[in-house]
Amino acid sequence: MDDRPIGVFDSGFGGLTVAKALIDLLPGEEIVYFGDSARYPYGPRHLDEVRSFSRQITSMLVKRHQVKMVVVGCNTASAAALDLLRFEHDVPLVGVIEPGVRACVAATRNRRVGVIGTVGTVASGAYQRAVYLQRAGVRLHACACPGFVEFVERGETDTEQVHVLSERLLAPVKEAGVDTLLLGCTHYPFLARTIGEVMGRDVVLVSSADETAFEVRAILEETGQVRRSAGKGAHRFVSSGDVGWFREMGSRLLGREVDEVEQWSWA
Repeated sequence: MDDRPIGVFDSGFGGLTVAKALIDLLPGEEIVYFGDSARYPYGPRHLDEVRSFSRQITSMLVKRHQVKMVVVGCNTASAAALDLLRFEHDVPLVGVIEPGVRACVAATRNRRVGVIGTVGTVASGAYQRAVYLQRAGVRLHACACPGFVEFVERGETDTEQVHVLSERLLAPVKEAGVDTLLLGCTHYPFLARTIGEVMGRDVVLVSSADETAFEVRAILEETGQVRRSAGKGAHRFVSSGDVGWFREMGSRLLGREVDEVEQWSWA
């Protein structure tokens, strides 16, 4: 049994989808969520820079917060740094790419699936490799969606502008005839309503958040690291950006109050 918290990080608010899934599935576990809002978005950045940020954040979570596991709740960071982080740290590290791919492959009926993500994630080839390794005979259509993250971070998840952008960016995967679309960025579930309207009711949208939470639970059970203390676990939120904005957006997107947000500075 292990009472240490689970660490989760993202470039901003997107990883809250993963945090919410963890809170719902593992209510007894303590969670420390770090949103690197001062340096978002990660998607357009060079992968070497994202890798450097990821190493910095993971070391902070392990050393300062003494977490027992780190969930990389950011697809771009998972693509850029997960293997390296696993090499550098003894605690289990879980990304969001492989769980999402497994769920997507299981859901498809016509074996044509799409994945949308940031420019960095799609360019990394991480999803293409993950689908190939499944050996499931699935044809993948990957599409970058620049601008989606910025809309979510501004709280504009259901506007005419984001709908117009969605129609333009999703056209390639829609024309490919996919029956399953993987939301390959943890920000994108906040746009699920708009994305679903554009893609049509016959296309299944898959978010990696729930699948990632299931993987975390399995690892905790297998390694005997389930929290032993009774009662609901505490949830801490830390941001490198504007904590007031994080508190407001966090409460709106997480669906529960984010009462306190701690300020973190890299200086």
